[in-house]
Amino acid sequence: MKIAVLGTGRVGHTLAGKLVSLGHEVTMGSRVTGNPVGMEWADQAGGLAHSGSFAEAAAASELIVNATPGTVSLAALAEAGADNVDGKILVDVSNPLDSSHGFPPTLTVCNTDSIAETIQRTYPNARVVKALNTMTAPVMVDPGRLPGPHDLFMAGNDSAAKATVSGLLQEFGWALEHIRDLGPLDAARGMEMWLPLWLRIFMQQPQGKMFNIGIVSE
Repeated sequence: MKIAVLGTGRVGHTLAGKLVSLGHEVTMGSRVTGNPVGMEWADQAGGLAHSGSFAEAAAASELIVNATPGTVSLAALAEAGADNVDGKILVDVSNPLDSSHGFPPTLTVCNTDSIAETIQRTYPNARVVKALNTMTAPVMVDPGRLPGPHDLFMAGNDSAAKATVSGLLQEFGWALEHIRDLGPLDAARGMEMWLPLWLRIFMQQPQGKMFNIGIVSE
């Protein structure tokens, strides 16, 4: 599959690298063509890896991964262009965390809305699926690095789009029974509001220790 990964940070690098290793053709998108970070990644990742602007990456893709910070996601997608986004599955991994006033960050949108829903309203023809935003990047692509069962959540309004995303997640190593479909995209509100608690737990972990949430039931 031809996939655009928008964002050159840790999440973007982790997801793009994993997707290339699985045989997908990936273009890492950034604000400008010739971004040295994207170009270096593409050179190291090999023949299926490319870099370009947000618009170039989105235009070349069948599926788009938004791995930009939630505070700039709308601007990044605007640069990608509506024509390059419309009709495509858009996996939103972002979180609307604002660190401008110090730590811990606050949420720029919550309770009655989410960044995922904002993206869906802005691009009504996109098929937005929220996923992977509730854990650290290495766990996203390698769930087996944590002992025992743990869960990944997703939400979206398009069942076929969620099925495609579920397939990619299973390629990452996620067992189907631990890919928890929370229903329509408004469930992204809770997924994004988990981040303030995630950050507090993270602060209490020994350095380098990773964790995730798992549902325990009768």
